Amino acid sequence: MINSLWISKTGMEAQQMQLDVISNNLANVSTNGFKKAHAVFEDLMYQNLRQVGSNTAEQSTLPTGLQVGLGVRTVATSRSFAQGSMQQTSNNLDMAVQGNGFFQVTMPDGTTGYTRDGSFQLDNQGRMVNSNGLLVQGGITVPSNATNLSVAANGTVTAAIPGTVAPQTIGTITLASFVNPAGLEPKGQNVYAESAASGQPNAGTAGSNGLGSIMQGFVETSNVNVVQELVSMIQTQRAYEMNSKAIQTSDQMLQKLGQL
Repeated sequence: MINSLWISKTGMEAQQMQLDVISNNLANVSTNGFKKAHAVFEDLMYQNLRQVGSNTAEQSTLPTGLQVGLGVRTVATSRSFAQGSMQQTSNNLDMAVQGNGFFQVTMPDGTTGYTRDGSFQLDNQGRMVNSNGLLVQGGITVPSNATNLSVAANGTVTAAIPGTVAPQTIGTITLASFVNPAGLEPKGQNVYAESAASGQPNAGTAGSNGLGSIMQGFVETSNVNVVQELVSMIQTQRAYEMNSKAIQTSDQMLQKLGQL
């Protein structure tokens, strides 16, 4: 069997995976807090037909060898946590992290989820939740008669309560950071989960210990660059076509052999 058939097949599979990742990036171009990803590839093992450095005579060695690669495979999808653009809204429950850090929410199973999507709302008990109803950690419950909700850069939430002069503190939104945020496991619904690769979360007050600050009245948009993704899509398409062309060429060569 001609090796180029198998090699080109692995190339087509790799480019298909690349296109899947690009498509997901483009599909989430309007998703708050979305972080773009890209596929990571590695070459497969080589057939070592002639060992480099082997002796050709008593006093001489080969300066180069003869190795034939066997293709490519996808080994990872790496996620970029570069800052997305800040979009101002008219909602005082919308928040964005300027810098490092994630909002913390309580998952249905009691574990902690991490998100960059700060488009929060209030449930029927006045508790601060995300768009999927997950509680924002910090024990924030807004009284029904509260007005002028305010969130400071350090995450302190205050509100004006009728009958009081000074604004009352009703909770604090804390952030968490990771040594390797690219190792977080995406769970969907704009939420990530801790993993062995991400390391332990470092929770703390916004604006301290390397954590970013909180901006009220803003949401962080996706960091997907549409033009860049379209260029990558064109490159992926051309690479896929070239691999399919190599399969056609190998097939023609086998056809010629069959005619001998």
